[in-house]
Parts: sequence; C-alpha cells; structure tokens
Amino acid sequence: MQFTSITFVLFFTIFFGVYWLLRKNLKRQNIVLLLASYLFYGFWDWRFLALLIGSSGIAYFLGLKIGEYEGRKKRLFVNIGLILAIASLFYFKYFNFFIDSFAELFGIKNRLTLTIALPLGISFYTFRMISYFLDLKNNKLKPENDAITFFNYIAFFPSMTSGPIDRGGLLLPQLRKERVFTFESGADASRQILYGVFKKLVVANTITPVTQEIFQNYDHLAGSTVALGMLLFLFEIYADFSGYSDMAIGFARLLGFKITKNFAFPLFAQNIAEFWRKWHISLTSWLTDYVFTPLVIHFRDYGKKGLIAAIILNFILIGAWHGPRYTFVLFGLLHGLYYIPLILANKLNKKKKISGSFPTFKEAGNIALTMLLVCFAFVLFAAPTLTDAVGMYSRIFSLSFFSVPQFFQLKIAGLIIILLAIEWLNRDQEHGLEISRLKPALRRVFYIFLIFIIMYYGVFGNGSFIYEQF
Repeated sequence: MQFTSITFVLFFTIFFGVYWLLRKNLKRQNIVLLLASYLFYGFWDWRFLALLIGSSGIAYFLGLKIGEYEGRKKRLFVNIGLILAIASLFYFKYFNFFIDSFAELFGIKNRLTLTIALPLGISFYTFRMISYFLDLKNNKLKPENDAITFFNYIAFFPSMTSGPIDRGGLLLPQLRKERVFTFESGADASRQILYGVFKKLVVANTITPVTQEIFQNYDHLAGSTVALGMLLFLFEIYADFSGYSDMAIGFARLLGFKITKNFAFPLFAQNIAEFWRKWHISLTSWLTDYVFTPLVIHFRDYGKKGLIAAIILNFILIGAWHGPRYTFVLFGLLHGLYYIPLILANKLNKKKKISGSFPTFKEAGNIALTMLLVCFAFVLFAAPTLTDAVGMYSRIFSLSFFSVPQFFQLKIAGLIIILLAIEWLNRDQEHGLEISRLKPALRRVFYIFLIFIIMYYGVFGNGSFIYEQF
C-alpha cells in the first residue's frame, strides 16, 4: 500500500475519521492506531506480520526484564535483546551474502544458500528496537509498561516501511498522552504531503526511466551520457526518498505526532560533512549516537588518525546498512574518505550558512564540488555489482565524456529547476512548502499550480519507493 496509491488514500481517510472520533479515549485510539499499522503492514506482505508482532513481543518482554534489574543481570538482558535483533536482521538481510561470498572466496560448492525473502522495513524497525535496548542500558529511557504503546512504537505505520528511524525517547511519550489536532497544524501537514507527492510522482518518477535506461546500457553509451545519468540519479533518489519522508512526516502530523526530520535541503550543502548533517538525518544521527561516538571515545588516544578511523568505520556501516552488496560498502568507504581533508584542515564541525539571497561564487563552487563528490559516489550506490560500477566509471573517464550526452530532456531539466527553486527559497524552513512569507492569495495560487503540475506531469504508474528495499 503506497502513500501515493488510491488504496492508501481510502485507507487513511477512513482511519483518520475513526482515529479522531476516539480522541477522548487514548487507549482505544492507540488500539485503532496499532490495528491500522498492522493492516498497513499486512497489506504489503502479510507473511511477515507474525515476525513483526513476535519481535515486538520479545522486545517488550526483554525491556521489562531490563527494568527489573541492575548490574550484571541488566546487561545480560540488554545483550540478549541486541543479539536477537541483530541476528534477525543478519539472517534476513545478510546471511546469503556471507555464505555466497565465503563459498566464492574458497572455491567450494555452496549448499547453504537459502531462499529468504526480505521482510519489509526490517532495517527500520530493528533499529528502533536496538536504540530502545541501548537507551534502557544507558538509563535514557524507562521500560515501556503498556504493551499497546510499545507495539505502536515499533509498528507506527507512517514511518514503518522507509523511515525516518524514530527513537523511543521521541515517539513513546507522544503515544502516552492525548494528541491534539488543530487546523493550522493539519493544513501545514497537508502542504508537506503535497510537496512530497510532487517530488515523488513528478520529479523522481519522471527521471526513473531515463536513469534505468542509462545504467542498464552504460557499456553502449558515451561517457557524457553515463555522467548525465549519474547527475540525474542524485535528483531521482533525493526526490524519491525526501518525498517519502515528507509524506511520512505529514501523515504523522495529521495524527498528532511529530516524528524525526530526515532531510534539511542537502542539495545546498557546502562540504560533505554538512551534506550528511542534512541527508538521511535519522540514520546519520542514529549511527552517530550509537556507533560513531563510542568509536571516537575508543580511539581518542590516536588523535586525528583515530577520528578518521571512527568516521570511516561509521560510514562503512552506513553503506552496509543499505544491503548485502560490496558496492554499498565501497559507497560508505568513499564517503568516509571524503572526510579526511576536512579533518586534516580542522573543518569537520565548521558550519557554513548562506546568508544572502544568492550564493557567492565561492559558496556556489563549494556546493558544486560537494554535489560532484556525491554524484561520483552514487555510481557505487546505483550499480548492482562491482563490475558494473567499474564499467560506469570507465565510461565516464573515457574520451567519450566530451561528446554530447543522449537522453537529455527539457522537461526533466525544467522540473529540476522548479525543485531547486522551491528548495532554495525555503531552505531555512521546516519543509519546502512552508511559504508563510507569501501573501495568502499567492500561496493558494502556488498550491494550485503545484497540484496542476502533479496532475499533468505526475507519473502514477511507478509506485515503488527506492528505500522500501532497505
């Protein structure tokens, strides 16, 4: 059930009415929310609903046990929870990868590869469980005693399948208290959803056939065309993923929840560190708190070398989180290496904010260089195998790079310009359509214009989101 499908619109409309009719009874409202989350998940793939419910039950039980003890017994239950969560993620997502790699490395016949389907959203809800256990261990959270509240935290449907990755400290308190719906909040949430729909249906879905054509036939195309595909993929994945996040955040707001922000206009980042502070924020901050910071503490005696090691290890994990492919690992490694000049120049935490209406030449150059580095790394993200990645890079770094690229479309160029203009004008706002600076009449004209573009240029056939597979 995609956010952009008629089925979801019907589902959410009915659920929205029932949900707010029960606003005076929090327990019943939470039960309806949980049933809706399971219906939403089961509609995608009912086979894994039992896994989701069973995992939630085990995590809930272990959380209560962690709360009962201190010291060694507490650590024991924390470790059991972490091992079970990580083992589940490893089995469904990485088992075949390691078995196949081992067999290939030692040239032995592989008899262990299993037919394992990947449960939808397993990376996202497993990370919720892991952060819950770690926050209990570090006394940042108290165990959740209400099963309905806890199960809702794990299965909260707006961010269930593609994030953002919400933590217990943010979502659990909101599940325990009465939610309030206001017209102002609902209207702004609707604007955020509208912007997400524009990015997904119009920008991402229009670009997708072009990048697929280029990446599937790169070995027959000029380097300039492959480079064009690399550039278009940046806008495709950004519009797809940030569009989903805007919709998820908007739907959560319509239900009275504030969930984690996932993008903060990363296309205008002036260096790679700033890019990752603005891109997939929930994953980056999650790994910063639970992986990077402990690594930095562990390597603190090694100065900048220790910091570089911590960053590279952290980014390798970010790459591997996306799936069992060497290209994802190299994608993470490359981004980690990008940080080295910033660390050596002591500019890692230096924030650059563009204060003028337009960027200066230096700021524009910084933005262009950052996007070039990001595009270069996205070849590894888009390529299904190392051979394909090497092939794409070979085409880009050939003399054919200096030819006129194929597949250039004025329509796509126009849509990207509209996207960039909206993002630039509202880069200090919470989302792209928070345009309170315009007069109400102009705002309405702009919303109608955007709806017209969606209806006229929207590609409704491709319902899948890139990050669903993760």
